[in-house]
Amino acid sequence: MPFSQPVRIAPSLLAADFARLGEEVKDVVAGGADWIHFDVMDNHYVPNLTMGPMVCAALRPHTNAPIDVHLMVEPVDAIIPQFAKAGANIITFHPEASRHPDRTLSLIRDHGCKAGLVFNPATSLDWMDYVMDKLDIILLMSVNPGFGGQSFIPGTLPKLRQARRKIDAWIQAGGQPIAIEVDGGINVNNIAEVRAAGADTFVAGSAIFSKPDYKTVIDSLRSEIVRGESISV
Repeated sequence: MPFSQPVRIAPSLLAADFARLGEEVKDVVAGGADWIHFDVMDNHYVPNLTMGPMVCAALRPHTNAPIDVHLMVEPVDAIIPQFAKAGANIITFHPEASRHPDRTLSLIRDHGCKAGLVFNPATSLDWMDYVMDKLDIILLMSVNPGFGGQSFIPGTLPKLRQARRKIDAWIQAGGQPIAIEVDGGINVNNIAEVRAAGADTFVAGSAIFSKPDYKTVIDSLRSEIVRGESISV
């Protein structure tokens, strides 16, 4: 199940070797990855073009790990059933890219996937206030979406703390758990601080795939996550 672990590392395939994606998925999961983060860009919502449902379907037989699909496309609704059929477990989208975010979240869930909203660095968290009951996860972008290898935006940390407070209050009032994922510039030098601010799911692309030994870097990230749990914020 996608949320069976208290914290999760989700390597982003955007930084993998596209010529051998099946092997990359197997190797990074063998190295300790919890999820596979699958970035979908349409050269419309963001200025880049990446992978579609056919690639997701081709990768599905290579791993039992949850596939975490991040849709950077506009519009979003038409492609959601295709990714659900292709084997996605989690589907997130940007609220600005949907005419009706509430309806889009319901569509994802109706197709058997976990659903979530993605917040760009300049996107307000207010969107989530009206759809909390339909959220399984939120994804905070700590870079501007479109390209891998960017540096972490420090302003993400106060926003992350705000999201943590919102979700904790929701759970205390009887609501369902909602995971908090952070994507962009995550590495061994900042993941502890990101964990301390409230994240439980961490997308890392070049920080993992640029290393020769995936297990070593994932173990290092996990050690820093544990250290972050002891940091007071």
